[in-house]
Amino acid sequence: MNLTTLTLCIMASATSAFSVIKEGQKVPDVTFQTRTRIESDDENPFDWKARTTADYFGDKRVVLFSLPGAFTPTCSSTHLPGYENNYEKMKALGVDEVYCLSVNDAFVMRQWGLAQGLDEDKTVGGLGFKQTKLVADGAAEFTRGMGMSTQWDKERGFGERSWRYSAVIDNGVVEKLFIEGDAGGPIQNSGPDPFEVSDADTMMKYLES
Repeated sequence: MNLTTLTLCIMASATSAFSVIKEGQKVPDVTFQTRTRIESDDENPFDWKARTTADYFGDKRVVLFSLPGAFTPTCSSTHLPGYENNYEKMKALGVDEVYCLSVNDAFVMRQWGLAQGLDEDKTVGGLGFKQTKLVADGAAEFTRGMGMSTQWDKERGFGERSWRYSAVIDNGVVEKLFIEGDAGGPIQNSGPDPFEVSDADTMMKYLES
């Protein structure tokens, strides 16, 4: 076994150590390293701010959808726009926030949001955008804790990313979960990238039911 093969085996073992989260369970307790807007005339008026799972999910009912990567085709053409376009409708159905999560860093997520035409929140301490909030899980800690980590190194050269899913999370507890594919969880180095149940229309039907 060469070094590359050994490294991939270790990584696969580490990510598979987490079982896929189920409805009724609490989301993982992690700390996200985010960028928050500060008072500054600089071209980059942001500073680092640690935000916890409790900050994002505590005492609120949240729609979360997670996808393989910023700037990728389906994520950009359909997945994110679907939720952004239905943001106000979801709020009217008892949702406090809508989060889009990806295993990308905070800089990439902001630029993707701008490229997608999202309305940026320029108030000091803002969460990035006024409607759908983009959550950077750069170290994949939340994704691993959800049991949604997948390696896409062979198929796409991505390395570790999140499997595509959506969820309603009420005060940190999974109320409803939609996971793509027939396996009930992530498929390592999957050829297909299924997108059938984590879309905004499916979520709207659940919220309206």
